[in-house]
Amino acid sequence: MKLINVSKVLFVTLFALFGMVESYAQTGNITGTISDENGIYVSGANIFISSLNRGTISDFDGRFTLVGIPEGSHTIQITYIGYGDIAQDVAVSGGETASMVVELTPTNYQLDEVEVAAHGLSGQAKALNTQRTNLNITNVVSTDQIGKFPDANIGDAVKRIPGITMQVDQGEARNVIVRGLSPQLNSVTLNGSRIPSAEGDNRNIQMDLIPSDMIQTIEVNKAVTPDMDGDALGGSINLVTRTAPQGYRLSATLGSGINFITDRRNLNGSFLLGDRTKDGKFGWMLGAVIQDNDFGSDNIEAEWNNEFAFTNADGDEEELDVNPYTDVFEQRTYLVQRVRRSFSVNLDYQFDPNNSIYLKTMYNWRDDRENRFVTAQELLDAEDIQEGDFTITNGTPTRFPVEVARETKGGIDNDRNQNTRLEDQRMQNYTLGGNHLWGKVKIDWLASYARASEERLDERYAQYTTEYIANIDNSDPEFPNMTAENPENTNDLSSFEFDEITNETQFTDEDDINLFLNVEVPANLFGDKDGTLKFGVRGRFKNKARDNDFFEYDLEDTFPVLGGIPTVDMTDPDFLVGSEYAAGFYPSPSWLGGLDLNETNGSPVLEEFLPGNFDIREDVLAGYVMVNQKLSDKFGLLAGLRIENTQLESDGFSLNFGEDDVVVEEVSDDTSYTNILPGVHLKYDITNNTILRFAWSNTLARPNYEDLIPRAEIVNADNEIILGNAELDPTTSMNFDLMGEHYFQSIGVISGGLFYKRISDFIYTFISEAPDDSFGPGTAGFDVFQPLNGDNASIFGVEFAFQRQLDFLPGFAKNFNIYLNYTHLTSSADGIRNEDGDERADDLDLPNTAPNMFNASLGYTGKRFSARLSANYSDAYIDELGGNAFEDRFYDEQFFLDFNSSYAINNKLRIYADLNNITNQPLRFFQGVSNRTQQSEFYGLRLTFGLKYDVFKK
Repeated sequence: MKLINVSKVLFVTLFALFGMVESYAQTGNITGTISDENGIYVSGANIFISSLNRGTISDFDGRFTLVGIPEGSHTIQITYIGYGDIAQDVAVSGGETASMVVELTPTNYQLDEVEVAAHGLSGQAKALNTQRTNLNITNVVSTDQIGKFPDANIGDAVKRIPGITMQVDQGEARNVIVRGLSPQLNSVTLNGSRIPSAEGDNRNIQMDLIPSDMIQTIEVNKAVTPDMDGDALGGSINLVTRTAPQGYRLSATLGSGINFITDRRNLNGSFLLGDRTKDGKFGWMLGAVIQDNDFGSDNIEAEWNNEFAFTNADGDEEELDVNPYTDVFEQRTYLVQRVRRSFSVNLDYQFDPNNSIYLKTMYNWRDDRENRFVTAQELLDAEDIQEGDFTITNGTPTRFPVEVARETKGGIDNDRNQNTRLEDQRMQNYTLGGNHLWGKVKIDWLASYARASEERLDERYAQYTTEYIANIDNSDPEFPNMTAENPENTNDLSSFEFDEITNETQFTDEDDINLFLNVEVPANLFGDKDGTLKFGVRGRFKNKARDNDFFEYDLEDTFPVLGGIPTVDMTDPDFLVGSEYAAGFYPSPSWLGGLDLNETNGSPVLEEFLPGNFDIREDVLAGYVMVNQKLSDKFGLLAGLRIENTQLESDGFSLNFGEDDVVVEEVSDDTSYTNILPGVHLKYDITNNTILRFAWSNTLARPNYEDLIPRAEIVNADNEIILGNAELDPTTSMNFDLMGEHYFQSIGVISGGLFYKRISDFIYTFISEAPDDSFGPGTAGFDVFQPLNGDNASIFGVEFAFQRQLDFLPGFAKNFNIYLNYTHLTSSADGIRNEDGDERADDLDLPNTAPNMFNASLGYTGKRFSARLSANYSDAYIDELGGNAFEDRFYDEQFFLDFNSSYAINNKLRIYADLNNITNQPLRFFQGVSNRTQQSEFYGLRLTFGLKYDVFKK
């Protein structure tokens, strides 16, 4: 189905609007802006004319519009939790638009008790007012509320929200999981425009790419409305950038600190500068952030097996069933430097009360430099193991021959790479939009261009290998270990022979063009009750490409052994996993970076990169219509329908292996599908501050781009084959939500709710074993990974949240505040098949559904001093399904504890100190059962301190 009929609907509707414009001559409109005591616009304010029983809500830029108001003088009432009520008269003339500017004043409690720190409380009030007045189910966090937590990037800030957990990368929150659904199943937008992904093999948005200082508000829509993107199975996260204030504002931060794992410094600085012309028409806001973090991580990794194969005395291969043991063990040391730079320019211009335009821009640029030093020990193949080479004690292998590799990851020697692997990630967004009032008709439009890219030039690896007999210590499976039976083998560098030196370049980019047009008209379906009809169209045009290469260099004659090249000793007695893990010597990164690698001593390895290259075009055309109607003074309804048509074209490569050569085949695929997504949202105001909500919504998730290419990628280094699947269907979900909320006048909320998702055609990775060499010589026995559609899955969850200023307590205790939320999930998945093609048990959890998530913080906000202790917990969950239950990989539970404090020297300047990861929480995966470590990576403590300066002039 195509959406060509949308243009006809628009034509007929616009024709009908002429009648509304004519009737507008007997009535007028009211527009206005609402700001706080510092001149910063506020959203979620209630604007009401009691004599007409008419009202509206201010948007994220503090603007509101009331249309079709009779001529004459009217009293506008504005209410906002945490601020005093305001009543203001305005005169309306027929056929004209009256304009007003409203400034809110904090309640006496805030003024008396929190003289210097009132700005922080107002931030919490803004978020809760927006959350309260939204008709759909949302969680809203303001930038001032973010500032109460020691979160440098948006990913770490989002994990504080109920129902959300994060997957970390090098200790920083990167991929967001909303209500148990994988990162690629959620929508992340910037000012309503979809953020592109720089990830090459999925749709994940790198949340750690954006500094929290650049964002004004985070809005998590857990039940999307028809005017939002439908590809939000778990939810939609909208990041709202800062808007020009009502008056002059300057804010600056300068800080430093130390990462205790490396005893290296971190630096951060930011500034915001904005103002508005005297006539109030033109506003501007400039922002810049830089963060330079020099840190690292200590890591061990293992693979577990329950079979042991060897060659017996008769020369035949024999296989034994044994107790689980580690047949692969790795020890890794990472040295990392991350430099974030972010710049924004936001402009808006008010031509007249009826017409305004805005330009919002953001450019994020992150350099991630990394050296990695790995000692990998792996059980030899059965043909290389003879009886007498191994020992099995009480059914568990405790001694066997291994291949040992010492590997260094680095990059070329120049000013940018600095002998490290440099991952250059960039995300930019440029949005031009407008808001217009034509009689009683409100029109808004948006056009945006966004681009995300990841470039890794000249990523180099040097590996030397040897063989020896290893002792395997699995007595504590949480901390497995392998050591040489003869300790002299460990540091005998002359026994480590040249294995490979490689040079790889990776480049991925995604370009998005977004176009919106929304029209809203009055449509009172129930007498004098407020109601609107809103409809619109949207186009999203995406192009994503990946262009990698991989070269291998034969330098065995030049550098035959590890003992003949420059090396570095990475042994650390303070290795965070344990002092018993001794790293040893590795090829020097400076030696590796200085090598002259060229076409004369290297050759491309096509199977390592070419099938992973692709060029994909995805166009999404959407149209929607919805009604927002007050059924009574307390009861509101939003109902509508969205239609999305997706057309995708993909080009890639597949490899066919002959006896003597590799044949490269270009492959392509076209697919299209249409989704019809109805939705209903109900809101009942039991009292002004007690609300009951219900939502029925339908959402979808499109397959990852590369999964749809009929390709074959052979990764010899990992004994893996990765296949595409052109027959994948999109995943769809029917969602039900019920939520109750009570808001405290002294700033706070208590809420609880239930939600249920019925998911169809979810996508999982099917793992099997290649039965023969049909994928190329020596590929028999390789693990084959291919995405498949499962049958059905379901998620049922319970959410609870509480936050409040404890103003009912006596004395200084009234300055304490509590922030709590808890989410419990249960899930099930059908249609998942094991390595033999048989369906697995029907009680299997859906991957990435953490059963329990919890946030808690206790804060103190006095006249000058404030402090907060914050805890974040997420339960263990299946991260990746294996060929059977023994091979399933789980993401282990996490418990983070952070502390931050600040002291206001005056109302402009304050000092702050943050301490992150007090619990030294590792990133940990386990295989099958919780005590069987597959990966454990530690990051240590980080201390940050500095100065913050804020000036507001109205």
